[in-house]
Amino acid sequence: MRSTALLITFVLIASFTLPRFAAAQAENTLGTLGAGVAGERTTPANWTPPPGPALRLANGKPDFSGVWDHPYVPDMSITNRRDPGLQKGPGTLPYTDAGLKNIKEYDPDKNGDYTAMCMPFGLVRSINAPYPIQIMQNDKYIAFLFEQSTWFHVVPFKDRHSENPDPKWFGESIAKWDGDTLIIDTIGFNGWTRLDTKGDPHSDKLHLVQTFKRTDAGHIAHTVTIDDPVYYKQPWSNERTWTLTNGELLEYSCEENNRPLWEGRLKIWTPPASEPPRGPNVIGAK
Repeated sequence: MRSTALLITFVLIASFTLPRFAAAQAENTLGTLGAGVAGERTTPANWTPPPGPALRLANGKPDFSGVWDHPYVPDMSITNRRDPGLQKGPGTLPYTDAGLKNIKEYDPDKNGDYTAMCMPFGLVRSINAPYPIQIMQNDKYIAFLFEQSTWFHVVPFKDRHSENPDPKWFGESIAKWDGDTLIIDTIGFNGWTRLDTKGDPHSDKLHLVQTFKRTDAGHIAHTVTIDDPVYYKQPWSNERTWTLTNGELLEYSCEENNRPLWEGRLKIWTPPASEPPRGPNVIGAK
């Protein structure tokens, strides 16, 4: 099973070439991921998305293939103040007592943050990042290729999840159709990541449901619904609009060379219940 999945991933990614390369710094622990305003798109001003109806595959389903720009969402609770149609949050989040305690105590400068270690952001935080996402699709799989740290997430079309999915940074996703609406249903998270740059928490009990509806040739209506009984009293959603771009993904290289980290100005992050890293060059190592 694992070798088959790796082969499928290789074929999907190898079917296109990234013609340009760029080095970029990982999201830092002070919550200043990228430039721009929360919810703002980064599509060039002189680019006009193609008009007309949504494209379709040979099987009649909408074709989501392409490189898509999407809103940067560092705080999922808020709404884009200039264009609510571009990104809409629910307002105050329905934290449980545990959730409220967690977000109040979240201090990445003091306690560390996994993104400073170039660890995987997790599925939701990767989608919230201000960099394009390429979608590749056929009858059996849909793949999300993130410019953020050159990550990928391959999702099979199937009816149900594994009985006991292994905990993962990006969870275990399955894809389904509801008419022309694509549904990505994800469980099996390791609970180590956060939802956004602000630090909104989630646990390993998170049930994430995303919907994608191609409203026309140039746009996707996207919803993200968070259902996590550990940190939230009820499910809540965030809505976005994706725009087809005319560019390609760039190579994003996050390396463990964050000078503030190794100089001791930022705290090293370790997974919960794990021992701190050892080594002669690690601050605080014995």
